[in-house]
Amino acid sequence: MPPEPPPLPPDVLQDAAATFGLLSATVRLHLLWLLSHGERDVGTLAEETGQTVPTASHHLGKLKLAGLVRARREGKRQVYVLADPHVRHIVQLAVQHHQELQGGSRRKGA
Repeated sequence: MPPEPPPLPPDVLQDAAATFGLLSATVRLHLLWLLSHGERDVGTLAEETGQTVPTASHHLGKLKLAGLVRARREGKRQVYVLADPHVRHIVQLAVQHHQELQGGSRRKGA
C-alpha cells in the first residue's frame, strides 16, 4: 500500500490550479517557453509568438500580475524575464514531455 500523502492546504491547491490555468493559454505558455531561455523585450516576444504587441502585452500583464514574470524598462523597451525558476522548470518539463510523446508516436506510425 502506498504511503499516505501529506495533506495539502486548500489555498496551496487553489494557487497551483491558478498557475496551471494561466499556462493553459497557448500564447502564455509560448511566452513563458521563450522567457525560459532568456529575457526578451515585448516586441521580440510578439514577433516570436506571431502576436501583435498589444496582444503579447496583454498576456504578459496577466503573467506579471500572477508573479510569473517581471519587467523592467530599458529606454523605450519593456524587457521581460521569468520571475521564478520553478516556472522555468514546469514549462520546460511540460514541453519536453510532449515533445517526447510526439517523437514516440511518430516512430510508431512510421
